[in-house]
Amino acid sequence: MTAVIKTAAPYGHDARIIDVECDSTQGLPSMQIVGLGNKAIDEARERVRASLRNCGFSPPARRLIINLAPADLPKDGSHYDLAIAVAVMTIGKILRPSDSHDYFFAGELTLDGQLRGVRGIVHIAEAALRFGARGLIVPKCNAAQAALIQGLPVYGMSSLQEVFVLLKKQRDVQAYTANDSDVLPPHRQPFAGIIGQAFAKRALVVAAAGRHNILFNGPPGTGKSLLAKSLIDLLPKPSQNEVISLTKLHSLFLDNNDVVNTRPFRSPHHSASHAAIIGGGSPPRPGEVSLAHRGVLFLDELPEYTRPSLEALRQPLEDRRIHLARVNGRVTYPADFMLVATQNPCPCGYLGDKEKPCICPPADIERYHRKLSGPLLDRIDMTVYVPRLPPQLLADHLYNSSDETVGLPGSHLPLHMIERARQAQFERYGDDTTNAAAETHDIARLMRPDRQALSFLRQASERMHLSVRAHFRTLKVARTIADIEGSPDILSGHVSEALQYRQRAP
Repeated sequence: MTAVIKTAAPYGHDARIIDVECDSTQGLPSMQIVGLGNKAIDEARERVRASLRNCGFSPPARRLIINLAPADLPKDGSHYDLAIAVAVMTIGKILRPSDSHDYFFAGELTLDGQLRGVRGIVHIAEAALRFGARGLIVPKCNAAQAALIQGLPVYGMSSLQEVFVLLKKQRDVQAYTANDSDVLPPHRQPFAGIIGQAFAKRALVVAAAGRHNILFNGPPGTGKSLLAKSLIDLLPKPSQNEVISLTKLHSLFLDNNDVVNTRPFRSPHHSASHAAIIGGGSPPRPGEVSLAHRGVLFLDELPEYTRPSLEALRQPLEDRRIHLARVNGRVTYPADFMLVATQNPCPCGYLGDKEKPCICPPADIERYHRKLSGPLLDRIDMTVYVPRLPPQLLADHLYNSSDETVGLPGSHLPLHMIERARQAQFERYGDDTTNAAAETHDIARLMRPDRQALSFLRQASERMHLSVRAHFRTLKVARTIADIEGSPDILSGHVSEALQYRQRAP
């Protein structure tokens, strides 16, 4: 007789169903695991044997062979422990085959039979739902993540003994029920502590409303980094589908068993390696561009990053996914992020400043600007110059802290404006697509620019030497501005404001 237990192997952003097959033959008591597993799987023999013994179950005194099928798929991780233990209990007639039929199992076992949390549990839950499983049995700390996949009963267990009780139906065990706190994001306060810079704040509202990439340019100490970090507080809370996608990614590679209910804000240092930013390794793992999926990737002092890493951003900025090809296979990770970056006008930072002269030689300035290629800058929808604040404004702020957010009172007004614009985009596209991600062929059909606005944009494109990509991206920004103002059509005023966000100098 052969026992077959179901589990799954996370592979890229998806999972593949794995059959844990167990067979016994005559011979000295031993356990051999085959099926292209790594060292952690090979060591499962000792963990499973000790767990069964310490929980009061006697493993069969025979030679056991465990096969992880399909055998040609590389497998790693410790989440196979529970499935292997159930397979051994089935072959040893501690459990009947019907007890575990159509259940999926995932969890790491301790030597005393307790269940420890594992990574990639949402991928396994999706595979179980796709298979039509009658339930997924996981460690208790992973239950909240697995319960994100609706339509699949999830049972959070603390030990192997509890799993035995559930399968033998010795006690009525209820499936895990998600709490509201699992998906409730924290309170946000946009633009807290930012003095002045009304134009830059307005640009951030537009960027957040349409998920446009934005670059802040200006001298040191003007608040560029503070503005960039405030962007995450302007983004709407993630939808249920986005929460699942975020939790899938972060449960794979971070020691976090909680539901990820806030948008990520990734800020890698400029000394980070190419693989850390883009992704790579063996097996391929996602980089910062994927961990920032549905959130923000903040690159402070953009020209300080290595040229290969910056040029590699061109493909995910366009396709919103990253393809990693290695000898052992090819995986695709999502990379639908908002890029917010900062830079100085020159190495010293004071080129064009009216109060402090630049001390950089022309060759250094040219070398500094060459670090950012034209194709990369072309993919950034908005470029905003952040000027030096007048000293009088700083002094007045000490005595008057009134809110001047985008020229209008009320600190929550930007959130209402963004929510209205997002609702208009949902009605236009019918899903989570935003203006920045809209296809080019949808512009004339759905964005509704009037003839005067198109004529104005054509003249401006000729005068500013905009590329075709920059032309269409400017029109998308104009559509977002129109959505903020509640206008059904793109007017000349919207195009005019969008063009102001493509200026690299005052």
